[in-house]
Amino acid sequence: MNLKDPDSMNKVIGMVLRYGVLISASVIVLGVVILALSGNYSDVASLLTYNPNIPHGNFDVSFAGIIKGLAAFNPLSIIEVGVILLIATPVSRVLISVLLFDAEGDRQYVLITGVVLTLLLFSMLVTPYIPGFHA
Repeated sequence: MNLKDPDSMNKVIGMVLRYGVLISASVIVLGVVILALSGNYSDVASLLTYNPNIPHGNFDVSFAGIIKGLAAFNPLSIIEVGVILLIATPVSRVLISVLLFDAEGDRQYVLITGVVLTLLLFSMLVTPYIPGFHA
């Protein structure tokens, strides 16, 4: 890979986006197929019933809950992992861009892209814990 060639960088970034979407879609489809084969639709309805106090219904979307669900081969947990992978795809694209710009020696773009990455991570990881932010 020639780091001075913008087409080479675009190919790498395009592959990250393409494969990220394909992998996440495959995981989501796997979860949907397992859900359809289980035939346990009454549980799904109770999990997804709207409750204003519980934004995700009765489905536990915490990290520990998703891990427990994966261990139990819960189709909703598998689908949730696919959604997390889909959200992580553009973030990984920005991270790869920072690394490629750094390897190229372009400090200005490293700084700009690093600020964008910091803002993305802050908005995803910190703002949910700011009191009153999501009111």
